[in-house]
Amino acid sequence: MSSVSLPGEATLLESWRALGRTSPGAHVRETVASVAAIFPAWDPLNNAIARVPVDDARATTAAVSNLDAGYARAGVTSWAYWVPSAARDLGADDSGVVTGLVRDVTTLVMRAELHDGRAESATVRVASILDAAAAGDEPIAVADLDEPTEAVGLDAWVLVRGGHAVAGAWSCVYDGDCGIYAVGTAPEWRRRGLARTLVEHALADAHQRGARTASLQSTPMAVTLYESLGFEAVGRYEEWVRQPGRASA
Repeated sequence: MSSVSLPGEATLLESWRALGRTSPGAHVRETVASVAAIFPAWDPLNNAIARVPVDDARATTAAVSNLDAGYARAGVTSWAYWVPSAARDLGADDSGVVTGLVRDVTTLVMRAELHDGRAESATVRVASILDAAAAGDEPIAVADLDEPTEAVGLDAWVLVRGGHAVAGAWSCVYDGDCGIYAVGTAPEWRRRGLARTLVEHALADAHQRGARTASLQSTPMAVTLYESLGFEAVGRYEEWVRQPGRASA
C-alpha cells in the first residue's frame, strides 16, 4: 500500500527544485519513503511529503528518523512532515498519528481548469523571489525592490499600490500545470481583493504560456477566495512537526 499522491504534487516538487537553485545549500531529496525540501538558509521551506501510508507505523517511524538525519546533516533543526490525504474537508478526521511528531496545520489542496478570460492587471509586476515573499508581510517601497530573479523555473510577482509592493506570490508552470505558492498580502492592505487580483494575473500569464490547469494549497481563511476563482478541493496535507526539544526515537 502506498501513500496518496495528490494533484499538483509534481508541480510543487518542481517549484522546490527551482527555489533550491536560489538558496545556498538547498536541494530536494527523494527516497521511496519521502521527498524532502532541504533549505539550510530558508526555514519555512523545510518540508517533507510522506510516501508511505501513515497507518504503517514502522515505515513511518523509519521515514521520520531518516528525515531527521538528513535535515540534521544540513544543519536544519525545524522541519514539517506532510501526510497527503484524499479527504477534501479541512474538518475531516486525520489519516493517522505520526509518533514522535506534533500535529500542526492542515492545508487544502485545490485544483482549477484554466481558460481564456482571466484578467491581467497593470498593478502586478515581476519581482525577485525574496521581495515577493516579503511583500506579504510588510509593504516594500518600489524604489527598494530588487531586480526580478533570473529565470530559474519559477516566476515571482508583486502587486503595487501607492508606490509600495503590498502583496506577493510565486507561480511555477510545469507539464501544463501552474502551481501558485506563497500568496500573501501585507496586513494593512488585506480584505481589498488584492490577493485575488494577484492570483488572477499569475493564472492569466500561465494560461498564455500553455498551462491548462492550476494547483495550490489553501489555508482555511483563503478557501472562499480560491473557490471564487474556480478552484475545487482535491485532497489535503496534514502537517506534523517535531516537538520543540524532543529528539527522534
